[in-house]
Amino acid sequence: MLRKRNQQYFATHIYSAQLPSKSSKRLINDLKKEAYQIKKADSLGRAWSAQSYAFGYTSYGSTQAGFDRLHQVSSSFKDLEKQINKHIKKFIQDLDYDIAADDLKMTYCWVNIMGKNASHSAHTHPLSVISGTFYVDVPKGSSSLKFEDPRMGLFMNTPSVKSTAKPENQRYIELKPLSGYLVLFESWLKHEVPRQTCTQERISISFNYGWAT
Repeated sequence: MLRKRNQQYFATHIYSAQLPSKSSKRLINDLKKEAYQIKKADSLGRAWSAQSYAFGYTSYGSTQAGFDRLHQVSSSFKDLEKQINKHIKKFIQDLDYDIAADDLKMTYCWVNIMGKNASHSAHTHPLSVISGTFYVDVPKGSSSLKFEDPRMGLFMNTPSVKSTAKPENQRYIELKPLSGYLVLFESWLKHEVPRQTCTQERISISFNYGWAT
C-alpha cells in the first residue's frame, strides 16, 4: 500500500564502521609493517602488479603463493578477520539476508599499496557475496572509494541530475577513507579507486566473503 507521495525502494547498502580504537591501533601498526614485508617477499605479486597495477602493489594476483588469502597465513590478518566478522553479521542483518552469519566466510584477503598515480578501474567481485576494504594508512589527500549506481546501464533517456542532488539520487558516490575504518558492500556493486595524487602511499586491505562449504 502506498502511504506517501515519494517512497524509496531497491536500496543499495554501503556499510562503514570504525574498529574499536583500543584494539585497532596495535593491529594497524602490525598490518602496515606486514604489508611491506609481504610486498618484499611476494615476487609473483610484484610481477602481476607491474603488468596490471601501475605505480602500486597488490597481492591480489599472488594466488600460487597464497598472498591473496592473507587471513590464512598471518595472525595479524586473522585478527582482522575476526573483527570484520562482527560487522559482516551486522551488515547481513541490515540487508535482511535470509541466512545465518556462519553461512558466509572470508574467502580472499589481499593487501594494496597505492603509490602516486596508481588507480584501480571500475570493477565488481564475481562469485562473492560481500566485499570490502579496511584502511590501514590513508595520508591526507588520498584517493576516495567511488561507487557507481547499479542502474547506470538502464537510464536510457533519463536526464542528468543536479550537482546538488541528494546522495540517494546521485549517479556516483565517493567515500573518503580514513585509517582504521572498514567499508562493506555487496559484491555486485561496481566500484573503483581514482588516480592517487598524494605522494605518500595509501595502504588498504581488501577482502571477499563467499558461501561457506
